[in-house]
Amino acid sequence: MARILGGIGASHTPTIGFAYDHNKQQDPAWAPIFAGFEPVRQWLKQQRPDALLYIFNDHVTSFFFDHYSTFALGIDECYAVADEGGQPRDLPAMPGHPALARHIGASLMTDEFDMAFFQGKPLDHGFFSPMSVLLEREQQRWPTTIVPLQVGVLQFPVPSAARCFKLGQALRRAIESYPQDIRVAIVATGGLSHQVHGERAGFNNPQWDEKFLDLISEDPIALTAMTQAQYAERGGMEGSEVIMWLIMRGALSANVRRVHSSYYLPSMTGIATLLLENEAAEMPELTRREHLQRMAQQLSGVEKLPGTYPFTLGTSLQTYRINKFLHDLVIPAHRQRFLNNPEGAFEQAGLTEPERDLLRRRDWRGLIHYGAIFFGLEKLGAVVGVSNLHIYAAMRGQPLDEFLKTRNTAVKYSVAGRDATATKETGR
Repeated sequence: MARILGGIGASHTPTIGFAYDHNKQQDPAWAPIFAGFEPVRQWLKQQRPDALLYIFNDHVTSFFFDHYSTFALGIDECYAVADEGGQPRDLPAMPGHPALARHIGASLMTDEFDMAFFQGKPLDHGFFSPMSVLLEREQQRWPTTIVPLQVGVLQFPVPSAARCFKLGQALRRAIESYPQDIRVAIVATGGLSHQVHGERAGFNNPQWDEKFLDLISEDPIALTAMTQAQYAERGGMEGSEVIMWLIMRGALSANVRRVHSSYYLPSMTGIATLLLENEAAEMPELTRREHLQRMAQQLSGVEKLPGTYPFTLGTSLQTYRINKFLHDLVIPAHRQRFLNNPEGAFEQAGLTEPERDLLRRRDWRGLIHYGAIFFGLEKLGAVVGVSNLHIYAAMRGQPLDEFLKTRNTAVKYSVAGRDATATKETGR
């Protein structure tokens, strides 16, 4: 089974990435940052984890308030560097660990954490700022993989400190029940004390920062009782993002070994590192089996339902490209490009030849078997003038008139607007 090696806490201020990109390692003002990160870097080099469960918050870069999730887990195969306004940093994309991510996601949902899942989103300095310093790269290749967990801490209400700690405990069950022998480290980022908005901008509290490092190591339960206002009072409003460290701490054993910690305040943010080695006993085999059975319980027996294909995280990852093509038909320019030049639209979307063939032939059943979600198919139907009823009939392998006889009324409809200018096709 998977084993948790330990937990890492690290600030993720863009200051760190700036110093690295501008070769400030020997500059007196910047050198203490690198000195503080060095023992953690060496530990990662020696331990060689197969994956990092990486806890961070996005800074209104890839996640915006049109849909702002509390806990969003990345299930992608890789994560590019986000452009935060001045072009992306010159770093390679970070490989993901989709299999571990899917397992963790299913386990957390089993433990009744209502997760969101994301793909196709680049990561900003919340990830790449500390990781560019902590992970050595050979020939532009990262030495491990990640499962990123984005926590929504910018728009209130946000999860409580206690909820974050409980999520960490659920993450421990998720990782330790993963049925492959891999080594995982938990990394939490954010803070320490800082405030970057309003008349209190520039607030810091080194005394609180040092106390926080002690409490997160030795008495994390005390931190779970604090409110966001209390965190903001002690560490600044943006500094209250340190509740994410409690996710990491909750995933570790009650007693840990504090291998290293550092603290430096060069400018706006107290920059800290913390390394805790896990001292947990292995999850008993019976406990692991029982947890895996609970994870499988909700879909147990669905395979016996003929013509039924649950849209899982694995399906979503494998068919993301074609489902995004179908979803983007809600965009007028994409829709018109597809109608005017379908082959060009396929090429621009990077669709494979099998995917293009399914779309050319309007193979509705084949698209479902491939992993397209139905609600993308009905958008395609609306664009090309095929009703939902045509699609239903085709999936059942029936002519439309025969399928309509199985309905209470012989009506046809689609999701197209009244003034849709789609070309009209017959059902296939």
